[in-house]
Amino acid sequence: MKFGELQLDEAILRGIEAVGFEECTPVQEEAIPRVLEGRDVMVQSQTGTGKTAAFLLPAYQLLLHNEKFRGATAIVIAPTRELAVQIKEESDMLAEPLPIRTEVFHGGVGYEHQQRALSEGVDIIVGTPGRILDLNQSGHMDLRTNAIIIIDEADRLLDMGFYPDLRKMLRRMRPKEERVNMLFSATLGTKARNIAWEHMNDPVEIEVAPERITVDTVKQELYHVASSDKLSLLLGILERDKPRTAIIFTNTKRAAEEVSGRLAMNGFPTEFIIGDLPQRKRLAIIRRLKAGEAEFLVATDVAARGLHIDNLEMVINYDVPEDPEAYVHRIGRTARAGESGKAIMLACERYVFGLESVESFINQKIPVGESSPDLYGQDASKGKRIHLEHAGGGGGRDRDRDRDRDRSRRSPRPRSGERSRSEPREVRRDERPRPKPHTAGAQASAHGSAGHGQPRSRRAPERPRGSAPVTAARSGDTLEQRLAYYRQKYGEDFQPTDEMLANIDGDGGRDRKRKRRRSGRPKPEASRATSAPTGESKPKPKSKPEPEPKGDGKKGGGILGALRNLLGG
Repeated sequence: MKFGELQLDEAILRGIEAVGFEECTPVQEEAIPRVLEGRDVMVQSQTGTGKTAAFLLPAYQLLLHNEKFRGATAIVIAPTRELAVQIKEESDMLAEPLPIRTEVFHGGVGYEHQQRALSEGVDIIVGTPGRILDLNQSGHMDLRTNAIIIIDEADRLLDMGFYPDLRKMLRRMRPKEERVNMLFSATLGTKARNIAWEHMNDPVEIEVAPERITVDTVKQELYHVASSDKLSLLLGILERDKPRTAIIFTNTKRAAEEVSGRLAMNGFPTEFIIGDLPQRKRLAIIRRLKAGEAEFLVATDVAARGLHIDNLEMVINYDVPEDPEAYVHRIGRTARAGESGKAIMLACERYVFGLESVESFINQKIPVGESSPDLYGQDASKGKRIHLEHAGGGGGRDRDRDRDRDRSRRSPRPRSGERSRSEPREVRRDERPRPKPHTAGAQASAHGSAGHGQPRSRRAPERPRGSAPVTAARSGDTLEQRLAYYRQKYGEDFQPTDEMLANIDGDGGRDRKRKRRRSGRPKPEASRATSAPTGESKPKPKSKPEPEPKGDGKKGGGILGALRNLLGG
């Protein structure tokens, strides 16, 4: 069917002729007459089948010549900025002879120009959900003026999580009975049908062709390759096939920027598009691609939909897509409108597990290409570091940056036997419990005279790994303090032997006992500062036969004699 057979305004037909369109594509032939009749349509159609003109042309006709829509506006809701800009550019070309103004509204740019455009008057709004809602909530965009609603690539919108935003926008518009609604999608899933049933008027369902029809028109090749050899194989394929234009898809932002940089180092004029690329740079890259100034584009799936590059000869899946449906959208960039194209996939050990899902989704096995050592190209960038400006230092999904943040949150631990000079002092000062009020019980427990089984009122801080234990009995302690220490440790009816008394009198004995003491004993300063109350009686141990003296045999003098006298011996 020719466009002249449709009931379109002469000015619209002049715009179509100026663009170079002659005959309707199947989706245009099916959808345009239904919309001109005032029917809602729900269309399943491939990218590259002319669906943009299928909803723009009837929108022009209704806005210009239908009294019901005089003074109203049309709105096109798109999932990505790239697609929104592409729709706006195509509308500018088709509507050049018409008194219709199309403006695009998306994030990544300032509000001033968009707010000024709305105040001056816009006939067709093309935008992404987030920016449309922002402008509506700020009072600059009245959604109730929209009488023609177009949802483009609905499946992509829903996959990206815009289902709540989409419903919110539709509820803020005029009732569905007062609108003409069009929904276009590569697949019509449950959520897309829910939108149609809830917000459309008994839509006519149009299915142009199943998705795998596009896949069947693309020559596909599969190469199994190690991750370390992927770039060399990519260089060899580009040298062998010599495509004039190609898109290379990766699964991560880091890989996209790195592959682009390494291709450039090997003499291939390459650009890359990733999600967090500045909007102005993104648009400039797309303009250079369309102008033929750049031959190759490396992109993530953010650019898989909405990008339209004329005469694209090759699509290379540098990584096997993790979502099998993404494979169809990737290779759908080539072989548009019945033209032939070529798609190559490199399956490495990291992503090869997604290959089975892809082949099951397209219902065919991808032919394995013949690879020989001669096919691998010489990589001039091998061993050289690529500076990544936009993907950060992160690996896939910025995992390396997450690991760096985790490491920074963990305080370093000294190895066994090592410690910093300040660490033990800081631990003791910061972690030591505050002293309790000075009561008789607290004083008694401080120097070890608490009763058996009673919890101690203070605990020394945990000893840092590798530091020396804190001892309770030192060489400067009095005999009473030493005896209290042993009784606290061994029980109130403790009776030291002559051998123990002899060890107390020598430095070697003190050292040996110090090694056996636990780190949780009260510090010597606390023991000296809190002596036992005056007049407090000490229970005497039961008298036992005194063993024969061992060691030096002295009874009356020195420390040994004093201890024996103290013990009643």
